[in-house]
Amino acid sequence: MRRSASRKTGQPNSTSSANSLPTDIFRSASSKATSKELERIDNLFHSYANRSSGMIDPEGIETLCSDMEVDHTDVRILMLAWKMKAEKQGYFILEEWRRGLKALRADTINKLKKALPELEKEVKRPSTFLDFYSYAFRYCLTEEKQKSIDIESICELLDLVLGSQFHAQVDLFIQYLKDLNTGKKIGTGHRDGGLYYLDVKQSPTRALTSSSSSTFEWHCHLGHLSLSLLKRQVRNIGNVSSFPYAACQLSKHHRVFCTSS
Repeated sequence: MRRSASRKTGQPNSTSSANSLPTDIFRSASSKATSKELERIDNLFHSYANRSSGMIDPEGIETLCSDMEVDHTDVRILMLAWKMKAEKQGYFILEEWRRGLKALRADTINKLKKALPELEKEVKRPSTFLDFYSYAFRYCLTEEKQKSIDIESICELLDLVLGSQFHAQVDLFIQYLKDLNTGKKIGTGHRDGGLYYLDVKQSPTRALTSSSSSTFEWHCHLGHLSLSLLKRQVRNIGNVSSFPYAACQLSKHHRVFCTSS
């Protein structure tokens, strides 16, 4: 009996082998499909890449934009760079290209073009937008060890990233930054407590005829700065506890930023 049992356990399990066969076939087919997809993604990359550098350079990106029928200054190109986690502005390497296109499930130019609307929706989600906004800033740091961006470039970036959602507010804030760039500062009026720009000659020019009781009015005028920042810039801002957040067009923004210290 023992010998018989031993012989039986040594025999292959035909049922187990039959069950594993479809799984093996599926895995093999899936692996081949993934390999083919990656091959198409690589071929698409090389159709835009510079042969000598092995990268997609600014000229290649312009050709890519033309094929997708998207302007090279369109914010969706920046979103595409974010999806790829591209490190150098104006350049895509193969690893970055693979990362982005695999995530978008795009192995042809038509699929990539069709993926842009969904990519735009993804970026605009509150849970994602902050990461994109931070990336956009880092992407503009083109020099080694660079930690800041000149006013002109940051104004262009703000308009590109935020302009479509908060056009009026971004315009005001950009004007504010440009005024600072020409040597102007924010100060309070010496006569009626109104807000003034002070140029390098310290001659006050009225920015907004507001007294300290109308904090809300020039808070919006300056691009919705946080109250803590306003306190530091303008000392007599009135009673902040009664600040009319609900009246502002960016009420959601206030709950996140303007109430922070």
